[in-house]
Amino acid sequence: MKQLFGCFLIFFSAIIHALPTHQFFPEGHPFDPNIPTPESVIGVEIGQWHLRHDQLIRYISLVAERSERLQLEKIGETHQKRSLYLLKVSSAGNLAKLSHIQAQHRQALMSPSFRTTEDKAIVWMGYSVHGDEASGSNAVAPLVYYLAASQSETVSQWLDKMVILIDPSLNPDGMDRFANWVNMHRSTVPNPDPVNREHVQGWIRGRVNHYWFDLNRDWLLLQHPESRARVAQFHQWKPTVLTDSHEMGSNSSFFFQPGIPSRKNPLTPQKNVELTKKLATYHAKALDEKKQLYFTEESFDDFYFGKGSTYPDINGSVGILFEQGSSRGHAKQVEHGVLTFTQAIQNQITTSLSTLKGSFENRLVLLNYQSKFYEESREQAEQDKMAGYLVDTEGDLYRTQAFLSILAQHQIQAYPLTKDYEGKQKTYHQENTYFIPLKQAQYRLIKALFMTQTNFKDNSFYDVSAWTLPYAFDFPFEVVKRRASVSFAAHPWEAQSKNTFPEFNSEHAAYGIRWNNSAAAKAVHSLLSQRLYLKVASQEFTATTPTGEQTFAAGTVFLPAGLQKIPTNQLHVILIKTMETYGVAIEPISSALTSKGIDLGSSSAYALKQPKVLIVGGKQTNPYEAGEVWHYLDIHLGISPTIVELDRLHKIQLSHYTHVVMVDGNYQGISEALTEKVMRWVKQGGVLWGQRKAAKWLAQQGLLKMSFKGQPELNKLFPGNTVRYAQQDDHASKKRIAGAIFATQIDTSNPLGFGLQEEALPVFKRGTFSFKPHAFGAVNVATYQEKPLLSGFTAKPYQKALSGQTVLAAHKLGRGQVIAFADNPVFRGFWYGSSRLLGNAIFFGHILDTPGD
Repeated sequence: MKQLFGCFLIFFSAIIHALPTHQFFPEGHPFDPNIPTPESVIGVEIGQWHLRHDQLIRYISLVAERSERLQLEKIGETHQKRSLYLLKVSSAGNLAKLSHIQAQHRQALMSPSFRTTEDKAIVWMGYSVHGDEASGSNAVAPLVYYLAASQSETVSQWLDKMVILIDPSLNPDGMDRFANWVNMHRSTVPNPDPVNREHVQGWIRGRVNHYWFDLNRDWLLLQHPESRARVAQFHQWKPTVLTDSHEMGSNSSFFFQPGIPSRKNPLTPQKNVELTKKLATYHAKALDEKKQLYFTEESFDDFYFGKGSTYPDINGSVGILFEQGSSRGHAKQVEHGVLTFTQAIQNQITTSLSTLKGSFENRLVLLNYQSKFYEESREQAEQDKMAGYLVDTEGDLYRTQAFLSILAQHQIQAYPLTKDYEGKQKTYHQENTYFIPLKQAQYRLIKALFMTQTNFKDNSFYDVSAWTLPYAFDFPFEVVKRRASVSFAAHPWEAQSKNTFPEFNSEHAAYGIRWNNSAAAKAVHSLLSQRLYLKVASQEFTATTPTGEQTFAAGTVFLPAGLQKIPTNQLHVILIKTMETYGVAIEPISSALTSKGIDLGSSSAYALKQPKVLIVGGKQTNPYEAGEVWHYLDIHLGISPTIVELDRLHKIQLSHYTHVVMVDGNYQGISEALTEKVMRWVKQGGVLWGQRKAAKWLAQQGLLKMSFKGQPELNKLFPGNTVRYAQQDDHASKKRIAGAIFATQIDTSNPLGFGLQEEALPVFKRGTFSFKPHAFGAVNVATYQEKPLLSGFTAKPYQKALSGQTVLAAHKLGRGQVIAFADNPVFRGFWYGSSRLLGNAIFFGHILDTPGD
């Protein structure tokens, strides 16, 4: 057997090779000799090695300098400071008036009465948002060569009637992480064995960005610089067609949209699907000519608008997803033989060219659809029984800025109220409330962001079923039926650049920071890092200030002036700098004696500790959740956590850390010795946070005094005795919660609830896990409400079973605390509301005083 495998490798090495660029295209094709080929610049043939981002950009930059058909623009930077580029390809005449073409195209869509003489289709082609789906970005170099060097009449016609926008690498940080991995493990003789290290990446794959987020879920959420730069350009150009090139499982063939028909978002026009099908005929023909297998209308859906191929659909473009079976290296043994990287690149090039051919030949139909999309949006807004939405931002400037910024980046206007509005459940005060009218060009996208649908034609979801933006921010919102009933400003919200803050003098007894501003946490950590002494009031108090009597809620952090180790004038310099940096008001308090509630010297005011957080990671854990926690701590709290793989945890001195965070993962293999080590650390004063399966493990090990329903018990809710073979998918979809939004009831008197304005808190739920309520009510910090489902799909048996169950539990263990969350409070980085629970655990977890027995 070994001899046979050795012979196979010798034979294999003879037949597997990269290709000169010309061989990716039809024979006899004329090329401009003044345009350099990729191999002449990079030094290797395409497919021989995985290109790094800098190599790809170096080649594109050189061709852009040589060719009158190309313009290269830097549009932003990644977290790791790699440059993001957009390559514009068209005829020299078009490039000379590019800004005119862009303006005419946008104005024709946005202004009903405007008529343009331009008939240029704008085709956006994006590659490899998942960095380890590398055939897309590696196809860009030969594609750019072809468009720059081809002297065929066909390409000249394309460039005359289209502006082609190429996003060469949607995820440069991930691209380089993967390229370095596979190149590092590449042999001179390619090894197709699927278990070879080249095909099995380390813990953090190239799929994700710097903070381990899936950028293909961030188009709507805009939590990362890559997405913000891209969406800004998207709205500058309003592309007619946008392609999104990916890879999938190695044993798959090739997929192009349309996806599963029943899983289209209802806000996407049916005409979009028809045009997608029309373009699909071009991909089919091109792949047939290459004798390549493919499939459509299976597996993938078009429901969640945060994906690169679906976001265009709610913005008047036609988004198309391509999925190529992945070689996950340079060559890999698959079901039908050996799949090479070069073959994968060829298919990406083939469908890129079929996109251009189809877009060119159908450009007038596509442009007409795009114009009709916005025209119909305006008509639907006029006919809609709703006028818009009111959103109460509760005076939290940090969350307000983040929420309104997302809307603004999506070209959605929000207007401050000029008069209070009496709603159905509450009064919307003008100083904190914004009105989002539906009569805007982005009518459909507004509906998508505020959607609270819970019933669907097809309940199977490739991704989440809900992403309601105000729920994610924990902002009360309400439908407005009559526009005339709302008094709002003439101009929409714009980001504020300056704030006004109070002045200080040497007479102050203390300085208070209200915890209802989410930026307070970052400011407080900064002050703790400068070794200032801070306390938190666990109860409300009313104190004298220079502006009169002021009430401060439980959770207010204050600095006692007399207990600081630095001179008063130096303290004031630090406080002023803190206010300017973080936009948080620090309010002078005249006396430690209060008129109501606790005094500042009360034993109910607790000293704060500077958090030192350890996140447990490694292959056994969920990298998305680990990255989301890291991102939240780093970006929103200013805390740089220590991240340690689970298999190294036994070597770590836990006493160096105040907190250990365990995210979703498989912890069943943890040794008894390590479990005891963690328990000793908690009992000695540590704060242990566990979420989802980590929370379940804590309960199983006795660290958390909670019980839960096991999967066999939950399976009884969905008996399968009558399920037929063809009904299996439908049955399985009912047994899972792919991603929905649930209403919880939270104990705001608990330190974990500090800063929350209301006892009702929306949380994102994925999976069926929850805790049975503890007999001692104070342990149950948050429970699902009686009718928990707010948005998205969850089968009714689960809704009933989860009603009243505990989602957040906390209690003492020795001198330490154990805190467990059944869900993920920082999902995809945009859950600004529930993320405060984790923030409170970081700053206030050590003051919890609830017995667990």
